[in-house]
Amino acid sequence: MDIRLQFALLILLLPLASFVLQIFFGKRLGPRAVWISVATAFFTLFLAGSMLLSVALGAPMEYYPEAEWFSLGEFGLTVGFGLDNLALAMLVVVALISALVHLYSVEYMRGDIRYNRYFGYLGLFTFSMNGIVLAHSLIMMYMFWELVGLSSYLLIGHWFEKESAANASKKAFLVNRVGDIGMFIGIMIIWYVTGDVTFQGMYDNVNVDKANMFAGQMGLLSVAGGLIFMGAVGKSAQFPLHIWLPDAMEGPTPVSALIHAATMVAAGVYLTVRLFPVLTPDALLFVASIGAITALLGALTAMTQFDIKRVLAYSTISQLGYMIMAVGLGAQQAAFFHLSTHAMFKGLLFLCSGSVIHALHHALAHKNDHETDPQDMRNMGGLAGKMPITYATMFIGALAISGVPLFSGFLSKDAILAGTLAFAQENPAWWANLFPIAGFAAAAITAFYMFRLIFMTFHGKPADAAVHEHVHESPLVMTGPLVLLAALSFAMFFTLPQVNPLDSEGWFTQALPQAINLTGHESLDVEHLEHGWHDAHDSAVRLSLGVAGGGIALAVLFYLLKLVNMAALAGAMKRIGFYQLSFNKFYVDEIYNALIYRPFLWLTRVITWIDWTFWDQWFIDGIGRNTVRASNRSGWLDFVWLDQFLIDGIGRLTQRLGHTGRKLQGGKVQNYLVWAVAGAMLVFFISGSM
Repeated sequence: MDIRLQFALLILLLPLASFVLQIFFGKRLGPRAVWISVATAFFTLFLAGSMLLSVALGAPMEYYPEAEWFSLGEFGLTVGFGLDNLALAMLVVVALISALVHLYSVEYMRGDIRYNRYFGYLGLFTFSMNGIVLAHSLIMMYMFWELVGLSSYLLIGHWFEKESAANASKKAFLVNRVGDIGMFIGIMIIWYVTGDVTFQGMYDNVNVDKANMFAGQMGLLSVAGGLIFMGAVGKSAQFPLHIWLPDAMEGPTPVSALIHAATMVAAGVYLTVRLFPVLTPDALLFVASIGAITALLGALTAMTQFDIKRVLAYSTISQLGYMIMAVGLGAQQAAFFHLSTHAMFKGLLFLCSGSVIHALHHALAHKNDHETDPQDMRNMGGLAGKMPITYATMFIGALAISGVPLFSGFLSKDAILAGTLAFAQENPAWWANLFPIAGFAAAAITAFYMFRLIFMTFHGKPADAAVHEHVHESPLVMTGPLVLLAALSFAMFFTLPQVNPLDSEGWFTQALPQAINLTGHESLDVEHLEHGWHDAHDSAVRLSLGVAGGGIALAVLFYLLKLVNMAALAGAMKRIGFYQLSFNKFYVDEIYNALIYRPFLWLTRVITWIDWTFWDQWFIDGIGRNTVRASNRSGWLDFVWLDQFLIDGIGRLTQRLGHTGRKLQGGKVQNYLVWAVAGAMLVFFISGSM
């Protein structure tokens, strides 16, 4: 067996083995058994890292082993792996965050009533994500796609005794099903159009047929791409299916880092990147539009939230919108670059928030205060001196996501913003300018709300001096992953051997070159795109630095120096209605409640009434009542006329005749002779009269 196939099988199956061990034997083995899961996660990271290192130092990998699953006439499906540079990079991202979350959770979840089960669910989730990354076809990816939905449901609802957590897990599961339905229909259409559902097969068929544009089926290919993208809209929390992700913060904070920072939500971006070669210009424009709306909507909502995890949740929505927009504008490489850098600094930010929540929770417990919310930033303040490692690493994460030079977020975000400028320069239509406007506006707002979070959490006076006194830094098993992710948030990690802080060229971009779109549109030609990005690079750098600096400066004025009366500003924003829009998440949930949930529930009540009143009581029960009446009458006829009159009557008559005849059989010969003579005389008399 090829060593690459052996590594792929181990990467896929080791987390599954961890799940089986914890679920079936975890309680018997005890809490120490979770270290087996931790070791498994780190060994998976070693395998994935070894494979990526081999291609970073050598030739690209293109290995697609497969075997027939089943065949029905002309239709058949295969199972296999898609091992190329893109898959290997994504495997490392998933394995790294999974391993660090496993380690971090050892202390964070200590004492939990379902300690071993939690680690089992982490293994199941990692297995599912690795399956998505390794899948060589849309069908195989879809199977693991659904399994990710199941495992995320289990993790989000880990504390299912809390109604909010139970509702959040159900909401995540059901909202994702909406997108998955579109994805499944799209897979069927793309099989009809291209004749294949394996990625390489689709690429080859589209590349061969692009000259005649699928015999007039380009529109159908656009529809297929848009529908498959709906699966990404659900998983990557894009507008309008983004509503599940903020509620999913009800799960444990390490779960938030695993699912909502780098893995599950990144699956949609990974799918879109995989589909990029066969997405038509119309489909790409749809993708870019959804991404731009999401990026701006998420950033605007994060500005006014006070729950530290909700700020990061809406930040994640915004950053995912950036990635999706980049794919739609043709900057597929920039999108995946930002996916990888975002995994590091957003995973860091979530784990740092977990460290803060963990410390406040224990401090509040020491005070016997069970009412104060340890996630509300208004209950924090002044934590920098108490938690220096958490503060320093979270500050690095904030710099990275804000797009400050020397940090990885600057390079990947700059590449995306250059893509928006190049697209606007290429397209003279007025609406093309909306993409760079949305991109730069979201970048400025991101810098503002991230430093708002930093200043409210770590600076200023403590909200409660008694609680603040008992706050302490988290243990090494929690701060260790923070330090590692902070180091990986520096730009140098992605640009080696080059160290230019303003240029993303390095091992990462060389290992993952820009993909080629195969639909035949000139504007999507790789050389054409790269030339446009190169021309827009300098402008993007200057504007990016300007908006990032402006956002940070505003946060300093408002929340660090407090030179602006925030109460007056909030009042002004409330008067014009913006504050309520942002704080209430633009009322998207309320709109759904008014337009979808309530009408649907009303319709179900109407259908239930019709079903109960007319179908059940009138039709079904009516048939039953008439059947009972008919059976009663039939029974009466059967019993009175058939049984008692006819059947029993014949029986009684026969019984009487028998009884009478029995009297004639007395056993006396004399009586027999009398009757015989009488009979003979009667016969003689009758025959004589005739």
